[in-house]
Amino acid sequence: MIGAIAGDIIGSVHEFGATKTKKFPLLVEGSFFTDDSVMTVAIAHAILTDGDYRKAALDFGRRYPDAGYGGLFREWLVSPDPKPYDSWGNGSAMRVSPVGFAFDTVDDVLREAARAAAFTHNHPEGIKGAQATALAVFLARTEWDMDLIRHEISTRFGYDLDRTVDEIRPGYSFDESCQKTVPEAVVAFLDSSSYEDAVRNAVSLGGDSDTLACITGGIAEAFYGPVPPEILKKVREILPDDMLDVTDRFCDRYMKF
Repeated sequence: MIGAIAGDIIGSVHEFGATKTKKFPLLVEGSFFTDDSVMTVAIAHAILTDGDYRKAALDFGRRYPDAGYGGLFREWLVSPDPKPYDSWGNGSAMRVSPVGFAFDTVDDVLREAARAAAFTHNHPEGIKGAQATALAVFLARTEWDMDLIRHEISTRFGYDLDRTVDEIRPGYSFDESCQKTVPEAVVAFLDSSSYEDAVRNAVSLGGDSDTLACITGGIAEAFYGPVPPEILKKVREILPDDMLDVTDRFCDRYMKF
C-alpha cells in the first residue's frame, strides 16, 4: 500500500498542472500527501482492526480535514450522521489498494472492495472502480502476469485496456470519475517497466495526477515489489506519525515480498 501513498505524493504537485511528459523531478520540496493517502491509511487501519471502513474514514478524515477532499466528501465528513451519496468519483478506487494486499481470494477481494467503497461511493461505477483496482492489485501480487491482468480486468469490468499511455495522453484531461480514471491508471501500469516508470506514466497523462498515480502505484508495487529506497525514504519523511504507524503495521502483516 505504500506504493499507492508514494504515487499520491509524487502526483500531488502535478494535480492541476496538466503534466504531459514523463520527464519531471520525481519528488520535490513541495511534494505532499493528499486525501488519497489519508483514506488509504484509513482502509488499512480498518483491515488491521475491526473492519469498519466507514468509522476509520471518519476518524482519519476528521484528523486531516484539509487534505483536499472533494466537496461531497467534505460534507460527508462533517455530517452528524454521514450516509452514502451515490458517488461514482475516483475516491473509491484511490483508497482501496490495502484490500488487494490483505485478502487472498478473488471473491474476498471483490466483496471487501465493495464494502470499502459503499459507505460513500455506492453508485455502481464507484463500486466497480474500487473492485477493479483491488482486483488488479491482488492479481499483480499473486499472478505476476500483465496479460492475465489486462484480460481479467477488461473482461470483468468492461474497461478498454487495449491502449497505450502514448495513445491516451494527447486527448486526456482532468477527470474525477472512476470511469475515466481507473482504466487509464491500469493502462499506466500495464505500459510500464518498473514502479517508477508506472508512476511516471500515470502523472504524464495530465489528469487527476495524484489519484492516477495512487491507483497505479498500488498495482505497480504489488507487481514489481518494494518501492525504491530513495522514494520510500522521502515518503517516510512526509507522512505524519499516526499514518506512518498504520502503514508500517499493515506492511509488516500483509506485504511480504
